[in-house]
Amino acid sequence: MTETERSLRQSIIDTCLALDARGLNQGTSGNISLRVDPADPFAGFLLTPTSIPYATMQPEDLVHVALDGTVTGRARPSSELPFHLAIMRARRDAAAIIHTHSTHATAVACLRRPIPGLHYLVTLFGGHDLRCAYYATFGTDELSLNILRALTARRAALLANHGLIVLGRDLAQALTLTTEAEQLARLYLLALSAGDPIILPPEELDRVLHKFTTYGYGPLPA
Repeated sequence: MTETERSLRQSIIDTCLALDARGLNQGTSGNISLRVDPADPFAGFLLTPTSIPYATMQPEDLVHVALDGTVTGRARPSSELPFHLAIMRARRDAAAIIHTHSTHATAVACLRRPIPGLHYLVTLFGGHDLRCAYYATFGTDELSLNILRALTARRAALLANHGLIVLGRDLAQALTLTTEAEQLARLYLLALSAGDPIILPPEELDRVLHKFTTYGYGPLPA
């Protein structure tokens, strides 16, 4: 293993630990993948293994996944390998993927509703809302297809009765967006508990989408 690859693997573990520290994951829940080389999508990606706590995970525990689905490594890959592979094949703009079962995002996902544009930061994810993918059993091709549909022109989606998935141009952006999605979900639930939140008009959300292009976010192609 080269020092460059070891550093990539360690960056995934560090992000897993950051999710734990922020209360966005716990134990062995959730998973992360990262392209080996964003400039060469055919180089495949690294994926967290199944059933190894983040606190004890070692760089050698991460598995390499080729785009043909071939898995290499000493550990078994995450049970959510199918949707990581499907997204990496379909979305060249996704260099990093974070999946969590964070409390508030998962609570909204259990309502099977999107997070609407009640706050302008929803546009960080590429549109006027944060969609909720239809439910399917974890680890299935059906779930992968549902997620891809919900992620059309978006950087994140809720997974009905399951959790949250976020795409980023790198791990830092993916972690930032995961944190923002959880906060938006919390705000939405708090607003619903007090009444009916006021949703920003489409023209205002479009203005913010345009402004966010300066920060490397903004709209995504459909």
